[in-house]
Amino acid sequence: MTCYFRHLKAVFKKAGVRVTEENRKEVDRIVHSIVGIGYKNCPATWREVKRRIAADEEKFTSELREALSKKL
Repeated sequence: MTCYFRHLKAVFKKAGVRVTEENRKEVDRIVHSIVGIGYKNCPATWREVKRRIAADEEKFTSELREALSKKL
């Protein structure tokens, strides 16, 4: 799993996302795109995800749910 997915279990659950072996990379790419950070820059992505969750977890969860529903 990517370096920060373990910290997002509750957010993924709220968003109705089930991360599997098959969709893990796509979910990771989507999270990167939501926060506007290049794919595979895990530390910077996690910093931005934490910041956004602290500011408004519901908004981030909603953005994640919407983006994933379009892709998965």
